[in-house]
Amino acid sequence: MAVVGFDFGTTNSLISMVNGDEVITFLDNNRPIPSVVSFEGGKVEVGRKARDRLTSAGLGVQGSIVRSPKTLLGREEQIIEGVRRDPVKIVEYVLTHVRDFARQTSAGSDKAFDRVVATIPVNMDGQRRALLRQAFRQAGMSVVQFVHEPLAALYGYFRTSRDTDDLIRRYEGKLLLVFDWGGGTLDLTLCRVLNGLLIQIANDGTEEVGGDIFDEELRNEVEKRSRLELGLEDDIEVLPDARKRLLHQCEDAKIRLSERTTWNIDVDPYYQDDEQAALSVNMSRDDLHSIVGHLVKKGITRIERLLEREGYSTASVELCLATGGMVNMPLVKNRLDELFGPGRVHVSKQSASAIAEGAAWVAHDESRLHLSKNIELALARNSYISLIPAGTEMPTERERRSDRFDLYCTDPSDGYGKFNLVAPHRPGPRVPDNDQRRPLCNMVVKVDSKASPFRERLALEVSIDENLVLTAIAWSLNQKGQAVAEVYDLEFALATPVSRSPWGSATPMGEDGKPEAREIGSLAIRSNIADREDYSLIPGEVLYRDNPFYFRVERCPPKIQIEEHLYYVPCSICGRSSNDPLCRCASGLPVDNGSVNTVGHQAN
Repeated sequence: MAVVGFDFGTTNSLISMVNGDEVITFLDNNRPIPSVVSFEGGKVEVGRKARDRLTSAGLGVQGSIVRSPKTLLGREEQIIEGVRRDPVKIVEYVLTHVRDFARQTSAGSDKAFDRVVATIPVNMDGQRRALLRQAFRQAGMSVVQFVHEPLAALYGYFRTSRDTDDLIRRYEGKLLLVFDWGGGTLDLTLCRVLNGLLIQIANDGTEEVGGDIFDEELRNEVEKRSRLELGLEDDIEVLPDARKRLLHQCEDAKIRLSERTTWNIDVDPYYQDDEQAALSVNMSRDDLHSIVGHLVKKGITRIERLLEREGYSTASVELCLATGGMVNMPLVKNRLDELFGPGRVHVSKQSASAIAEGAAWVAHDESRLHLSKNIELALARNSYISLIPAGTEMPTERERRSDRFDLYCTDPSDGYGKFNLVAPHRPGPRVPDNDQRRPLCNMVVKVDSKASPFRERLALEVSIDENLVLTAIAWSLNQKGQAVAEVYDLEFALATPVSRSPWGSATPMGEDGKPEAREIGSLAIRSNIADREDYSLIPGEVLYRDNPFYFRVERCPPKIQIEEHLYYVPCSICGRSSNDPLCRCASGLPVDNGSVNTVGHQAN
């Protein structure tokens, strides 16, 4: 049974499927289907009809139309026309409408459209993913696999090229940026091509500069200019639903001004005065750019910050793939060209359907997601244990990957065991210990503060579910303390048809092939977890309290543990702390075991 690609977008939604060597996208009059639901008079209408209600005076009442129902996921309920409605049900209406529309076409009349690869924004949290999956199920569709929207667009870019194999070889080892700017979100993904895999390096996403916000900014400015032209005071009210119709007109003007230099915005009537005055404002492309320029700048800044955060420059990016409706704005195109150069910027011709088409190719190729970076636990002495290795195939529908680890507490002094889950900066299963790590989550469980090191047993269970959410559960066997954490912002890899294996001989790669140093001055939790009983992992000051004989010279204790112990021992001569610059009593003296002893601060 065929699996199709489904892009449930904040502003528009689409289904695409692969037929032979071609992808078919089910468009409504060559445009995506609006993600809009109308509840006027208790009657439910979805898509173009619901959206068109914003264009005629007198139709609909305040609160009867839901734009961007995707943003409602996670709320318990939404009051619409005085009726409590479930956001999941509202989303279900859109999903059902898009599927039924595809079924009514000649190309989709004999298709079930009951299994989909669904795309999601990179910043969509675990709860909203689960609710979206529920909405799909209620609409009669099962989500075989979720895929990040920009990663799907990149996959589609390679698969729809004339020579996929040649293009993948051309970008082997290169850094790629996917820039997906739609009506609801701006999504960014940094990727590399390694052994035919599309590997995510880093993601970033925001809802602060989506196209809908551009429309609202434009609407407010247009009304302001109209009032000035007509000499109307702020206390002149607007007709019911007129601002909704103006919002629709502004969205249309934004699209038109991508192709034209001027466009007229008209809503007649608009103002609720004696003459029922109309709103009519002529808008130029330059006017548009001056109104929304600060939002474009804010979005471009997200690109620059992502690159800076990951230690790359714009010159490192070999390809910037721009998708989403907003990339058609000349101002956005110009800023991308300034950043990367016109030769490295590719604006998708099917910017509105690129994500759905990419998802369709992922479904057609049965390409599975793999974890891009190791999920690790930070151990004592800045070492790491791999919990879920990079290259692990991600679960599909109704699947879960899980594992359990038995651990020890090296330092129970404060009564807490500290779990710090991290991911390396570099992708791939083989990463050196000195590579930079990104914290994923911290968990703290109660332990017996009077216990000796390694006597407090701890356990950790990690799992990844069908929604690509990592769940970590930590507990202490003695004190029965427990902590739970969820992580949804993980990076993934997609295998292309030319991939040799999930990872092949992939190795950590950077601009210069070297791991980055940790940022000076950063703070970190001192991990007190170990996976083996090794006394060299215990902080010196803790071990001395429990076993002072460990520090006898003939036992050759490690220098770092001696220094840790002595750091907390006051000077026996002046009584000052070991790091007090006024203490001049001590002088470093080498001893036979190679450690450092002192006159004023002695080990034993």
